[in-house]
Amino acid sequence: MTRRDQGDEGERTRAATEARTNPVGEASAGKPPWKALWVLALGLAMIVLDSSIVNVSIPAIINAIHITMTEAQWVTALYSIVLAALLLPAGRLGDMVGRKRMLQIGTVIFILGSLLAATSSSGSWLLMARVVQGIGGSLVMPSTLSSVSATFRGKYRATAFGVWGAVMSGAAAVGPFLGGLFTSTIGWRWIFLVNLPLGLVVILASMAFVPETKSSPAGSADRFGLLRDWEGILLSALGSAFVVFALIEGQTYGWVRPASTLVLGPLVWSDSVPVSPVPISLVLGLVLLVGFALVELRRKRQDRIVVLDVSMFTIGTFGWGNLTAAIINAGQFAVIFILPLYMINARGLSPLQAGSVLGIMALGSVVSGGLARLVSARLGAGGTVQLGLGMEILGVAASVLLMRDSMPLWTMLVTLVIYGTGLGFASAQLTSLVLSGVPVAQSGQASATQSTIRQWGTALGAAVSGSVLSAAVGMVMPAHLGAIPDLPTGVAQGLTQSVRSSAGNVISSMRMQGTKGQLGVLGPQVTEALTRGFTQGAQLSMAFAGVLLLVGLVASIKVRQAARKAGADRV
Repeated sequence: MTRRDQGDEGERTRAATEARTNPVGEASAGKPPWKALWVLALGLAMIVLDSSIVNVSIPAIINAIHITMTEAQWVTALYSIVLAALLLPAGRLGDMVGRKRMLQIGTVIFILGSLLAATSSSGSWLLMARVVQGIGGSLVMPSTLSSVSATFRGKYRATAFGVWGAVMSGAAAVGPFLGGLFTSTIGWRWIFLVNLPLGLVVILASMAFVPETKSSPAGSADRFGLLRDWEGILLSALGSAFVVFALIEGQTYGWVRPASTLVLGPLVWSDSVPVSPVPISLVLGLVLLVGFALVELRRKRQDRIVVLDVSMFTIGTFGWGNLTAAIINAGQFAVIFILPLYMINARGLSPLQAGSVLGIMALGSVVSGGLARLVSARLGAGGTVQLGLGMEILGVAASVLLMRDSMPLWTMLVTLVIYGTGLGFASAQLTSLVLSGVPVAQSGQASATQSTIRQWGTALGAAVSGSVLSAAVGMVMPAHLGAIPDLPTGVAQGLTQSVRSSAGNVISSMRMQGTKGQLGVLGPQVTEALTRGFTQGAQLSMAFAGVLLLVGLVASIKVRQAARKAGADRV
């Protein structure tokens, strides 16, 4: 027998042992570890918060350390790309090494990255710090969800996932508010420094309250056996990275033809090249992911350790649930993308004011998280998801109708509470359903898969919302500018393009100039026309986000049917 055959035989033995053994730390029939839940929720909040807290601080960062606009774009994108690339291998590693241990290691790395980001004095230093943060976040995120899945069973499961979902959606909503608050008071560096006390609490509290769970008892498996599936690790990481890059940066660099020059270290993709890097990245990413699936299927047939057991997608709730989650995340991100632009550029709010308004969604999420168990007991997990999606669609529809220049802002607050409440119901219980049919021993890779697909959905939402908003503004703006008699056609076309390329930011500048800008006395009229046109474009984009949520609602029917068939709807 050759050395490789001996290694493969060892892998098969370990895989068989892993499949037979009950997971360490699985919840018993006793009192569930509620303190552990709040520690895990805090770890999740720290990671989610960092994906939304940075955006409103970008102008201050540009002025403080003199980074270029290209570097600024990568500050927001790089974290998401690295996070999505490493979630799958990180989740599987947590299954084998221990989910609590991965949570703690990831938090240490995340704190280090946050400290590097807060002390950055150049664009390259800040980008390196964001990579470190992404690595840490990829270890923390699946560890929190898989630990919840492993330790909360039966009647406590709905409550646990309700809290988890409320924290996830609430942290995303609170991020812009905290970003605006820190930037306008104590400084933009605190958007990163805030992670230090949060991370220390997670590490210390996890030592005391979070039980260790893994897919096999200590010492029964080679902790580094996962490295034997180096093809799977490499293919999944690169495939996810290329897909997420294409979806996030399609609007910036062009979906087919280059819209601007891509500069990434020594790599320069000129805008004079016939094809944009975006479609090439997307196709390459999809090819790599197909190759990843084929490699994992082959290794699974050979009883060898895999990064992802692809056969999990044959579980109805897991397969349909992940598809539904991707669609819903796309719609939810589109809402979060459009509303701040409308509030800041059309309504003239400051980033802090806009963040405060959006923070109202967190209130609805917290309420629905607390009610999750009661609602799920009556409607089932599938019914709770559909109730939540119905409330989200209602909130979006009401927001579209109320997006007017003269409409009191408090009316939007009501719609956001409705939307946020639905967000908490839908997100948490959908997560519960997706993982309901997955063996606890595989909860790490299942959680990482769901987190990865949610990241893809979020990236898709970023791509779709930006493109739809640009197209909608380009469609409606000429009519509004054409109503100004003395405005030359060429100027109107240039203004329309400026609004499209800046996502409406140029309106705020013109509003501040009044009659002292280049357009003179026409300035206020043009600003009013641009505001009306941008508002109408935002309405159309929000309506499209509502359509995505409606498609998600239809897809959730299949998830509920699969859950009923498996007897998992009452979780």
